[in-house]
Amino acid sequence: MRYDLLKILIVDDNRHMRVMLSEILKALGVRHIFEASDGAQGLQMMRDQSIDIIMTDLSMQPLDGIDFVRLLRRSPDSPNQMCPVIMITGHSTMARVQEARNAGVNEFLAKPLTARSVVERITQIVENPRAYVKTADYFGPERRRRNDPNFTGPFRRESDRQRKGVIQEL
Repeated sequence: MRYDLLKILIVDDNRHMRVMLSEILKALGVRHIFEASDGAQGLQMMRDQSIDIIMTDLSMQPLDGIDFVRLLRRSPDSPNQMCPVIMITGHSTMARVQEARNAGVNEFLAKPLTARSVVERITQIVENPRAYVKTADYFGPERRRRNDPNFTGPFRRESDRQRKGVIQEL
């Protein structure tokens, strides 16, 4: 992978975490690293720069990572609604992780960070991108990671119903 071509935005209110993540990315060969100390600054930076991947902390003040992703995905003036997002979290409840997933996060990265875990998440985003889905209450990457051939329903998507020959009224 050509890490030197990636433009990565780090959004975290903790300066030390931004520096550490930036050093990991530099060691991987990433040359275009941008930093923002909060979600509002991150959105502004995205208006000024073409960003390929965002890495944001879940717990930030005043705008947390989930709110940042919601604005990125749903705001009519979003600079790039489809930019992949890696959510970084150190200690969070399953409910918060689910909330982040439902906001449109592509991948999660647990603290403490390692170079290997950073590489794995970036590789997943670049080599296995997920299609984006838009519904009345969600916009973001496809939340299913795999198609289970043994899944028997309920089939909620039109494409699933057609493929399985299931006839249901919407």
